[in-house]
Amino acid sequence: MASFGAPELNASGVNSHGHPWRIAVVASMWHRQVMDGLVAGALRALSGAGADHQLVWVPGAFELPLAAQWALGGNLRSVDLSRSNHAVIALGAVIRGGTPHFEYVCQAATSGLAQVAMDYAKPVGFGLLTCDNESEALDRAGLPGSHEDKGGEAAQAVMAMLNLS
Repeated sequence: MASFGAPELNASGVNSHGHPWRIAVVASMWHRQVMDGLVAGALRALSGAGADHQLVWVPGAFELPLAAQWALGGNLRSVDLSRSNHAVIALGAVIRGGTPHFEYVCQAATSGLAQVAMDYAKPVGFGLLTCDNESEALDRAGLPGSHEDKGGEAAQAVMAMLNLS
């Protein structure tokens, strides 16, 4: 199980001045049952920690990096432009099929999200599931009966990084 050895993060959703961190959650629309679990886990973690957050749905995993960039740069219409976000959490699920499409989408999304984090010097939570089948994705989605909550873990990681700044 991938969670073996995972750190226990109980990060605060507020900064040292007591103001809530502003975090955008960008989520792919593919594999909606899995995504509903990932989103619920992330929002539960953010709300529980007192962070201010907004949710934006995007067509697929390939679109996550651009949406993350827009959310951090203030160019995403679905995000309130009167505020700037301290971080973004990218959530998606790519399930292997019978073509190389899986590898291309996973590589592009992963590289793109890493580049956004480096370009903006702001945390980007990586909640992109890359699974061989739907069963693996459901087991990581934070749904009842799932063994892992990758949406919640991505939110905790972002808040832990913000608390380092």
